[in-house]
Amino acid sequence: MRRATITRKSKETNITVTVNLDGHGTTSVKTGIAFLDHMLTLFGTHGLFDLTVKATGDLAIDLHHTNEDIGLVLGQAFDQALGDRKGITRMGFAYVPMDEALARVVLDISGRPKLVFKDERGRRSKHALTSSTSYQWGDAEHFLESFARTAKLTLHIDILAGSDFHHTCEAVFKALGRALEQATRLHPRVKGIPSSKGCL
Repeated sequence: MRRATITRKSKETNITVTVNLDGHGTTSVKTGIAFLDHMLTLFGTHGLFDLTVKATGDLAIDLHHTNEDIGLVLGQAFDQALGDRKGITRMGFAYVPMDEALARVVLDISGRPKLVFKDERGRRSKHALTSSTSYQWGDAEHFLESFARTAKLTLHIDILAGSDFHHTCEAVFKALGRALEQATRLHPRVKGIPSSKGCL
């Protein structure tokens, strides 16, 4: 099975993530950040990944370290679970609506980490919407950047519509799960590494 468990322990956080790429969307997420728990549950459910995340951190200061480190560890778990990348589809995309919100995620398991986060409504995404929780657009963007870095993804996220912070975040995390499920899927016609260079 394409499965991995990664633990990271520092003076700021203690995090363990287990992921099974060939699961059924079973999740158990306890990070101490309720909104992030919700988003990661959506991510695992819609990506059909079995996902367990257990984290404690210095939330008495703020959520920055915990949010960032969970993104890093989650990315490491995906990177390890993918192994040599042989036979994967490699690229994936998804459009996901959530009421008035619409998000598009396009990604490549390229080995070249990059996040491009755009708000197509003409405003910078991290300032576009007001959150009723302590979690803000800057936190979501930082989490996704950390995840893309250690998962070694080229990740494009576009917010196409949305006036509610919660709905728009839901659309993004659901779309990320669906796009990544497509990209990590084993393709029956792909033999070896899906690259003309022979490596990723």
